[in-house]
Amino acid sequence: MHNLNWKNCSNIAIAKSKNSCYPQAPPFHPNEKFPELSFLPDFIPDENNSVYSSVRDTLNLLFPGVENSDWNPLSKIVTPGDTVVLKPNFIKECHETKPDEWEQVITHGSVIRAVCDYVLLALKGEGEIIICDAPQTDSSFDKICRVSGTKSIVDWYNSWSKIKIQLLDLRKEEWESKDDVIINRQKLPGDPKGYVAVNLADKSEFYGMNPKHGFYGADYNTKITQEHHHGNIHEYLLASTVMNADVVINLPKLKTHKKTGITCAIKNLVGINGDKNWLPHYILGAPEDGGDQFPKSGIKESSERVLMTWFKKILYYSPQWVNQLFRPVKKIGKIIFGDTHKIIRSGNWHGNDTTWRMAVDLNKCFFYFDKSQNKVSDSKCQEDSPFLKVEHPGFTSGVGEGDFRKYFALVDGIIAGEGEGPLAPDAKECGVIIAGQNPVAIDATCAWLMGFDINKIQFTNQAFNLKEFPLANFKNGEVEVVSNEKQWRGKLGELQNVETFKFKPHFGWKGAIEREK
Repeated sequence: MHNLNWKNCSNIAIAKSKNSCYPQAPPFHPNEKFPELSFLPDFIPDENNSVYSSVRDTLNLLFPGVENSDWNPLSKIVTPGDTVVLKPNFIKECHETKPDEWEQVITHGSVIRAVCDYVLLALKGEGEIIICDAPQTDSSFDKICRVSGTKSIVDWYNSWSKIKIQLLDLRKEEWESKDDVIINRQKLPGDPKGYVAVNLADKSEFYGMNPKHGFYGADYNTKITQEHHHGNIHEYLLASTVMNADVVINLPKLKTHKKTGITCAIKNLVGINGDKNWLPHYILGAPEDGGDQFPKSGIKESSERVLMTWFKKILYYSPQWVNQLFRPVKKIGKIIFGDTHKIIRSGNWHGNDTTWRMAVDLNKCFFYFDKSQNKVSDSKCQEDSPFLKVEHPGFTSGVGEGDFRKYFALVDGIIAGEGEGPLAPDAKECGVIIAGQNPVAIDATCAWLMGFDINKIQFTNQAFNLKEFPLANFKNGEVEVVSNEKQWRGKLGELQNVETFKFKPHFGWKGAIEREK
């Protein structure tokens, strides 16, 4: 059984690189032949790969001993024989409006390579490594793996390593979109190990909420989202490859986010879902009628809510050729109601009170789900059961004290994303790698590093104060930062006036989360 000390792990490391650029030649060999990497086949060092040294420096800040040839930094987390999942941010193959840009959008392959080397070192020839994600549904997993260099990395490993590395798309479906309209839906194999539905019930952050117009998920059919979030049902369909792993290493990207302010460790778990339409993204309507889709109520907003909901429902149940006909209608709607890149809609603002709850719920499921219970069962949920359970055809789910996976997170902030994240951010050269064992501590540190007020972002505020299934046994000011930058060392509560980066927030968050110095 895994010791649940992740809740007490308040130490976060930040390594600042001399350069803010990525190497260009996969498989991104280290810039030196470091002594602990003697297990690797002979290679020519890539002198342009300062990212490798930054990852190494970050690991040494948390697990000192780099001066020893037998240094094995991840040995306390990864043990021989483990199944280890690496979970990058693979949201989309390119910037939403600039198809030639991608480095500020997804986790770079050079970061994945460095972490994977140290996982291999810890496994000592026994175990399994799976690199997986569930990108945005209208993205190409193949293109993401190629542009990031991850496909080349995996091919190189598999040409010599005793431990084979898998690349896995966790999605059940991929879409093709044109002019923001879904014109084709393709079924995918999905997770070969299946999925498990975890119901948080009254332990969910949504418990007690009864939206007047309902939740909106990730697809046109809002009925599915409502089916999985009502009354005492608040459930999530999660990939068994991740939920049954011994170790999960989260590799998020440092970015702003239109619905949550920032996206780092907590939000990155959205990518372990099999069906994102189970995930509430916002509540239909404006605050005046209990929603957070728009910041204010008006004829225009009400008309958009009614018309768009109606049109999308028609499209969901229509043949694909009908969707093609809707493209001109969508263009007209953009003229009437405005462009999403210019106006606030779809919960893309600081008043979104939905997405943070969904992401926190996912972390509750992840950290408290007993993977030993992931089996078909006809038993009923007993009041004295050590976990919450909901029966579905083919699986049983639970949360409680039992057999859990170990966790570590390392954030790619070499080239980060500011402004219209997560899909259309501007590149922000930061040259940082952030790492730790607690997702809330990591997000609080990232928010501070980005120049935002921890208390003004729901992730980094509410997540420290959870009464049910807590994610941290400490307060945000108690997070201890260790760094190779002297001015960044100390408790987070004492570093609020220290100069950091000044990220530009998404325009729906402008003036709402910036830290006042």
